[in-house]
Amino acid sequence: MKTLVKLEITRTLRNKKFMFFSVLYPALLFVIIAGGASEKEIVEGTGLTLPLIMMVSMASFGAITAVLVGNSERIAKEREKGWVRQLRLTALPGRGYVAAKVASAAVVSLPSILVVFAVAAGVKHVRLDAWQWGALTGSIWAGSIVFAALGVALGYLVSGDAVRPVTMIVYFALSILGGLWMPTATFPGWLQSIAKWTPTHAYAALGQAIEGGDAPHLKDVGLLLAYLVLFAGSAAWLYRKDTRKA
Repeated sequence: MKTLVKLEITRTLRNKKFMFFSVLYPALLFVIIAGGASEKEIVEGTGLTLPLIMMVSMASFGAITAVLVGNSERIAKEREKGWVRQLRLTALPGRGYVAAKVASAAVVSLPSILVVFAVAAGVKHVRLDAWQWGALTGSIWAGSIVFAALGVALGYLVSGDAVRPVTMIVYFALSILGGLWMPTATFPGWLQSIAKWTPTHAYAALGQAIEGGDAPHLKDVGLLLAYLVLFAGSAAWLYRKDTRKA
């Protein structure tokens, strides 16, 4: 299992296109969206400035890119090429394969979070207490596990040819609806009612609560845990189903 984890991390770090979109692209989007925004003006209904909101949103977006898109596409293609079938002939347990995928994604998701934070601090002069920076990093990094489980489930759900369009639809729908690209406070009332139940909205809300000096709300934590159980359970069921087919 340790050997596979090292292999997955090395493969991920060598993929320059993937590294760009998961590490640098979110920081670039932050500059585009929040670059001209006021550093003092509060966005109505949030209690935070736009740079603060978008810092958490883009850090979350980058982490989701690393764990969701990366996992789903690699798993689907490895199933198609027979690599997963070969691994089943070894002593590696199924949970070891999944753990290796999550570990490699986590290695990339952490830099994507830190780069956004660094750009926000340097370009928009975002200033927080030391405990807030630490809590933000930990909550966004830990919360990405929910989307890593979703990535595994999608990787076992669809074929190698269909995985990219299906993943992109899920990826962009969750990002937009969850308020990662624009505050949900700007949505119509009916759309806000839907958005608040999405995993991405709860995910971003963890960081926004910390930025406001509060602990993450129990509702958001509970919602993310419920989605984790759903996605992880689906991934486990689909993995067993794929094993029986093999």
